Amino acid sequence: MNGARERIAWAADVPLDDALRLWPLLSPFVGVVKVGLSLFVEHGPAAVGPFRDGGAAVFLDLKLHDIPNTVEGAAAAAGSLGAAFLTVHASGGEEMIRAAVSGAARGAQRAGVPPPRILAVTALTSLSDAEVKTLGFGPSAADMAGRLAEVARRAGAGGLVCSAQEAAALCRAFPDLFLCTPGIRPAGAALGDQARVETPAAAIRAGASLLVVGRPLHTAADPAGAARALHDEVATALR
Repeated sequence: MNGARERIAWAADVPLDDALRLWPLLSPFVGVVKVGLSLFVEHGPAAVGPFRDGGAAVFLDLKLHDIPNTVEGAAAAAGSLGAAFLTVHASGGEEMIRAAVSGAARGAQRAGVPPPRILAVTALTSLSDAEVKTLGFGPSAADMAGRLAEVARRAGAGGLVCSAQEAAALCRAFPDLFLCTPGIRPAGAALGDQARVETPAAAIRAGASLLVVGRPLHTAADPAGAARALHDEVATALR
């Protein structure tokens, strides 16, 4: 994960035909494709294979959250698909996260592919501090992220999903964990439904391992140009 291209994940939250059309434009500058709920619910494994076969590392963003037995079975099925990353909700608890790690490894072994890195989601980047407090998760998103990060570390997760605003503190507290940061917005880009955002350069400087960017790429008038600019900003921040 040293090169700029490998540090960028495109959130392909568009119809599959559009995603497959856009991917060749983005792929010179972006190394990871995030397949989320909308694509996977509609197409299942068929939403993974074309990107993997096209040279992308696939980020399977299913945010699994259920009883441990159910999550273990789902993770085993996901682990067989050759994805590089798989998400679970850290709020599911230690036993559930351990079940995901175990299931993913078992499914990958059965399929003869490397197991995905299990990333535990701490606090969604769409949540404000006020919403976190209303939900009873603590006084702030940063507090929620820190507490759930400790749960994920104890359970053996390979990394965390967090806002870049929490990345610096989490990087200091858990230097061995991979940090994936959604809610990345180039300067001047629309925030959409995101509440806690950062620029690509700021996220890298805060210690993010992987940046997730969606709408600023696929809604751009020139997606390839937007991807190139993003790549260049990340490359500069890595120097």
